[in-house]
Amino acid sequence: QVQLVESGGGLVQPGGSLRLSCAASGFTFYYYAIGWFRQVPGKEREGVSYIGSSGRSTYYADSVQGRFTISRDNAKNTVYLQMNSLKPEDTAVYYCARERKRVYGISWSFPSKYDYWGQGTQVTVSS
Repeated sequence: QVQLVESGGGLVQPGGSLRLSCAASGFTFYYYAIGWFRQVPGKEREGVSYIGSSGRSTYYADSVQGRFTISRDNAKNTVYLQMNSLKPEDTAVYYCARERKRVYGISWSFPSKYDYWGQGTQVTVSS
């Protein structure tokens, strides 16, 4: 079955870095785009970044542009999110998700564009 497993979260000081991983299984990984989202209690899930199936197309939320970098290794069925210059407002549970096929006219940052989600990994930025 389709599985997405996030890892790499943790506690980091402001200005620090973390690299999140999203390991995929149960489907043909290189056919699918992957998105990263984050969520804090009481708020809606927020789109953070997106990478197309080949890795050539990438998008970022304005709040992380220039600080986060998304990449993928199709040989390892894994997507990465390198997070630098972290801020306390980056604190959230981070999720990766698989984009649905043949869904048009919906921005990458909308959760409804995705069909499978990981369980999430906690990122806490605090001194």
